[in-house]
Amino acid sequence: MSVEVTIDPSRLARLLRLRGGRAERRLRERTERVADIARREAPGSMGNYISWKVQEGPRGLQGVIVCDHPAVRYVLDGTRPHIIRPRRARALRFEVDGRVVFSAFVRHPGTRANNFLARALRLGR
Repeated sequence: MSVEVTIDPSRLARLLRLRGGRAERRLRERTERVADIARREAPGSMGNYISWKVQEGPRGLQGVIVCDHPAVRYVLDGTRPHIIRPRRARALRFEVDGRVVFSAFVRHPGTRANNFLARALRLGR
């Protein structure tokens, strides 16, 4: 699953129809800047999965930033509290305070949403 954030420069819409012009160069620079900010803001290794491109859109050229990390939806939207159960074993194994603990299930408290792509878009303006 991948997530795309589209930068639609409405002020430059009529100028962006011409490929290779100054407006396209500015759009490329801005899209690359926002993608770099998104890489810095992304948690863990998720920044390694971010790419960008400039493509034709319905109103001319548009900058697109893509994150192909498999867990990106969980990070952007957050998760509700849920129970984690073992899939291929009879118990879960993990460490708590240096001790090895086994459990049949764990109550995960959920995670807060971290919309790093929207934050990067705001910071890149």
